[in-house]
This record gives sequence, C-alpha cells and structure tokens, in this order.
Amino acid sequence: MPRTPADKPGQEPAEDQADADFREAMSGVRPHAAPDRLEPLVRRPSTRPRSTEADEQAVLEEMMSDTLDPEDIESGDTLTYRGDGIQDSVWRRLRRGNYHIRAELDLHGLNRDAARQAVAQFLADCQNNDARCIRIIHGKGRGSPNSGPVIKALLDGWLRQRKDVLAFCSARPHDGGTGAVYVLLRASQTSPGNR
Repeated sequence: MPRTPADKPGQEPAEDQADADFREAMSGVRPHAAPDRLEPLVRRPSTRPRSTEADEQAVLEEMMSDTLDPEDIESGDTLTYRGDGIQDSVWRRLRRGNYHIRAELDLHGLNRDAARQAVAQFLADCQNNDARCIRIIHGKGRGSPNSGPVIKALLDGWLRQRKDVLAFCSARPHDGGTGAVYVLLRASQTSPGNR
C-alpha cells in the first residue's frame, strides 16, 4: 500500500495495523468444514399418547359410518325383556330377527280378555309343538284413541310373568316393527331331547 505523507517512516499505516491485529486475534482459528448434506430437523415426540389419538379416530369413523344396526337404537316404543342366563349372542340373534319364526299370533281386533286368553292358548300350543321362536303381533294402538297401545302394554306384562318365556323384543321393521314382538320360549319338557 502506498504511503501517505502523514505516515512516519517505520510505522505502518492505521489500516494495516487493524488488519494485523485481526490476523493476530484469529491465529489458530481454523475454518469449519461445511457438511456434505444438511441433517433434517428432528421433531420432538408428542406428549399426547398415540392410543388416545387412535381411539378418537375410531370413534369418529364409527360415528360417520353407515353400518348402524337398527336394533342398537331403542325408542320408548320398543318392548324388551331378557331373562336371566340368556347369552349375549342369543339376545343379539333374537333382536336381529335371525331365528326362524315357527308360529305367529295376531291380536288385532281383540279386547283385553280375548287377547289374554288367545296369548295363553297360543303359548301352550307352541310349547306342545316345541316352537322355540314365535312372533306375536299386538299392533301399535292406533285403534285405541287417547289411551295408546293397550294390548301392547298388557302383553309386555303377561309375557314377563311366564316361566316359559326366556326373552322377547320388538320385531324388525319388515316383521312388524314396534307393532310386534319376537318371543323366545324355553324348550318344551316333552321335546325329544328332554324325554
């Protein structure tokens, strides 16, 4: 660098002195080698349990599915009775209408006394013929103004009192819905397997 008139001989210019001081301060410092590739940013694991997320997702999927089974929905119009000892699988099959209906009784147009007598006779006949799953059509009470389904309510009580009735529930829509019941009867004492 050329000298200026203000510089004294034997003394370096001020800029050269700053460079020299910098070089002296940086002596021993080596340049950092640049990596060949950058490492990806590592995310910290969530503190929320994975099983909670999976459970919530399963609930959402179930809520949005179209696989809802009508027997899983109960309304105030349905009749249900499940006696002691009835297995879950038997109960589900009955509610789904998966048993073969062996006999049927229609109570439409009958008054209380006639309906009670018809039910008693029908159940006795079913026991004699070893009919295990039957359907009783009681109606929805549309012919009973202001009082609701009278025979339906009475039938609920009558069936609960009988020892030969294991379980009953309102039928599926194609079998009468809330206007009929599936009834599961105890095996007859005179059936071939019980003799």
